[in-house]
Amino acid sequence: MPVTKAEAAAAEPPQAPHPAPSRTRRQLYEARQRRRSLGIAALSTGAVILFLVVLIPMAPGWGAVKRSFFDGEVFAQTFPGLLQAFLLDVAIFAWCAPAIALLGLAIALCRDVRAPALYPLRLFGIVFTDIFRGLPVILVIYLIGFGVPGLGLPRPWNSPYIWGSLALMLVYSAYVAEVIRSGIEGVHASQRAAAASLGLSDADTMRFVVLPQALRRVVPANMNLFIALQKDVALLSFIGPVEIFRQAGVYKSLLANFTPYVGAALIFLAITIPATRYADYLMTRQARART
Repeated sequence: MPVTKAEAAAAEPPQAPHPAPSRTRRQLYEARQRRRSLGIAALSTGAVILFLVVLIPMAPGWGAVKRSFFDGEVFAQTFPGLLQAFLLDVAIFAWCAPAIALLGLAIALCRDVRAPALYPLRLFGIVFTDIFRGLPVILVIYLIGFGVPGLGLPRPWNSPYIWGSLALMLVYSAYVAEVIRSGIEGVHASQRAAAASLGLSDADTMRFVVLPQALRRVVPANMNLFIALQKDVALLSFIGPVEIFRQAGVYKSLLANFTPYVGAALIFLAITIPATRYADYLMTRQARART
């Protein structure tokens, strides 16, 4: 009995599919381009660093600058005291940051009020953000830090720690409120409409639908604000608290040397650079999630 072509093809053992290449030509090209870019970046960076290392010591006043700003003995002598003073910066940041987050959220919610009867809350949010975003931080610290204790309040209510911290809270909560408001407005209106169709009230829509999305979107931006807050805590030294900046000034006066300021700068960088890189990581991850 003759065998048909279909039966012959069915009788043949199935051929294994050709293995797909592990990397396409496009991927190999992109990998080569990345390696080339990294190599060029490393060479150019090394050349700039080498140029600075060779050029700066050739300046006529380098010896005096080195003694005034990079004295190893002074650095070793003052660095422990600077670390101790930095604990006050950390403490001020620790009690300011939660208050700023809560106050900023409250102001942002006031700005988003849509009921006509609650328009005074919306107006309050507008005025608050306009005032405290429009004033320099140091000016607010001076006005509150010197003005309120001037009322003759009893201890501890005349403490510059309290009123300086309040000044930071007011200024930074205005910025945080605007960042959160941008996140709220970035949630599409269809989300509110869908929540309303399910019978959710305006308050429940904000709490369960809008805010979770908005807060997740603005985490990187608020991280950058809190990094700036950690640095601006040093501004409170102008109204009295002996934190790291004021302590560095004390050492500078005692030793007639600016090296303590360099030590203070290194301490700030040790805190802010990792936090900045983490904020960049969050922004990159967020951008990838959107694509």
